[in-house]
Amino acid sequence: MRPLSWAGIARLGLVQMALGSVVVLTTATMNRVMVVELALPAILPGLLVSLYYGTQFLRPRFGHGADQGGRRTPWIIAGVALLALGAVCAALSVGLMERAAWMGIAAAVPSFLLIGLGIGAAGTNLLALLASRVSEARQAPAGSLVWIMMIFGLAATGITAGLLLDPYTHSRLVAVTVGVCLVALTLTCIGVWGQEGQGGISQVREKAAFGDVAREFWSTPRLRNFTVFVFASMLAYNLQDLILEPFAGHVFGLTVGQSTQLGGMHHAGALCGMLLVLLSGTLLARWVHVPIRFWVVGGCVLSGVALTGLAWGGTQAASWPLGPNIFTLGLANGAFAVAAIGAMMRLSREGGDGREGLRMGLFGAAQAIAFGTGSFIGTAMVDVMRQITTSDAVAYGTVFAFEGFVFLIAAVLALRLTTPRANQAAGTAMMAGE
Repeated sequence: MRPLSWAGIARLGLVQMALGSVVVLTTATMNRVMVVELALPAILPGLLVSLYYGTQFLRPRFGHGADQGGRRTPWIIAGVALLALGAVCAALSVGLMERAAWMGIAAAVPSFLLIGLGIGAAGTNLLALLASRVSEARQAPAGSLVWIMMIFGLAATGITAGLLLDPYTHSRLVAVTVGVCLVALTLTCIGVWGQEGQGGISQVREKAAFGDVAREFWSTPRLRNFTVFVFASMLAYNLQDLILEPFAGHVFGLTVGQSTQLGGMHHAGALCGMLLVLLSGTLLARWVHVPIRFWVVGGCVLSGVALTGLAWGGTQAASWPLGPNIFTLGLANGAFAVAAIGAMMRLSREGGDGREGLRMGLFGAAQAIAFGTGSFIGTAMVDVMRQITTSDAVAYGTVFAFEGFVFLIAAVLALRLTTPRANQAAGTAMMAGE
């Protein structure tokens, strides 16, 4: 079967755009409504989102199910449908919270579980489908393209929903959520239509129990070590997610609007990093070949350096160029993240045994669990350090320094993964990019 063209890759990117469009309503809009309009504790949406992360250990099972069934398209469509159902139920539960808080919270719990299950099933098999259908040379730029499309979906939904929700009512929230979910389902169907071909996953060689295959994969040093690398790097990636804007307020004295703009600068840097990886694998590939390992290792190292800069810069708040520092961090984060996705796709298809789903599920579970763990550890460390020291700069700086150290550990792990072994052909070296 011929590899996907750029048009085909962009069509699959519509699915990633759909996932981001629905998720942003639950993690941003509904989060704000619960905390501000309903005056509920901020920990409530935090716990509900943690339920989503808690379901992600099932990603390997979802991938294995598609591997064994021979088709990924039904899993992707069913996953987005499940996500949509969970989002609509979550919107209804938010309205119920105003009338009876505990009843609304009780209704929100299964809703967020459905959201997590839907994302796990659809997201895992989308990346597995990309891994199996995208040529090796295009995997890193393909990862960039679909993630850029996801960011576009996040932004477009946020702007459109914001306009439609003003003035806010619970009925408007439900109506907007239903509309976004219908658009997401439509984009998903357009994105996956005909992408697998008539034969589906034709490389599957034999049926096997999930536990047997999972143990076999985990006993393979390359897969196990790469999974550890994914967890370490994504843990570092997400440690600053919930503390960056509070850091700008406590240490640099920025207003809410200014700190929000600073967060936007980080996202802009991440987008530029993703575009660099995309361009290096497309327009610039004729003149210079940049292997995936350069972006993975370089992104980790530059992220560590930028975080060290933040740790030091907090003690020099009056003169430190905070904006450029944040932009550099975003640039490194974006380049590293999409290159890591490309490396996941490359390793998941090794062996040609049709088990991309289970491999991608392992990596996806490590990534999602690291994200949830990172958010918790980052905020908890700041709270503890602010109790220990009277200096906010030292408190936040300690967390940023720790995050930078974890990034440097991830870079070392990535270098070890890219080292060819004597008994391996050079063409099969992890992230060799040759």
